[in-house]
Amino acid sequence: MRIYVASPLGFSEAGNAFYYDKLIPLLQRPGHEVLDPWRLTDRQRIEAVAAMPHGEERRDTWRRLNAEIARNNQAAIDRCDALLAVLDGTDVDSGTAAEIGYAFARGKPIIGYRGDFRLAADNEGSIVNLQVEYFIRQSGGTIVRSLAELSDALAALGAERRTPQ
Repeated sequence: MRIYVASPLGFSEAGNAFYYDKLIPLLQRPGHEVLDPWRLTDRQRIEAVAAMPHGEERRDTWRRLNAEIARNNQAAIDRCDALLAVLDGTDVDSGTAAEIGYAFARGKPIIGYRGDFRLAADNEGSIVNLQVEYFIRQSGGTIVRSLAELSDALAALGAERRTPQ
């Protein structure tokens, strides 16, 4: 399967370590192709804009690059067979939530991974934001609480996709 990974993990050094040392290898081990939004746009271009002096030119350059990054991510979600959303944090990352909504609208199955034990729900009836959880479950997906559960959920999703309807 081609799996798009929606997450805020690329924003921090610690997040990157978990993302590239644990999560991505777990997805690749059974042969899944990972569509990694953190690598869809040339990192050197992003760093070049970040290094520009503050001002109008930098702002305008960011706006153009932001649109390109978003288009790259949209195209990858359109190509994916499933979306994996990292739901950690005191609230689901806004970009991740947007990707979940878009994937749901495109009919993609979504699996949520929440290894964070903190409460992040609207009430005791949900794990995360109720709308995010609704889209995940209505897509035919689930929310898992560990990497071991994630492996099982992906295997089940893969088996379901191989079973003729």
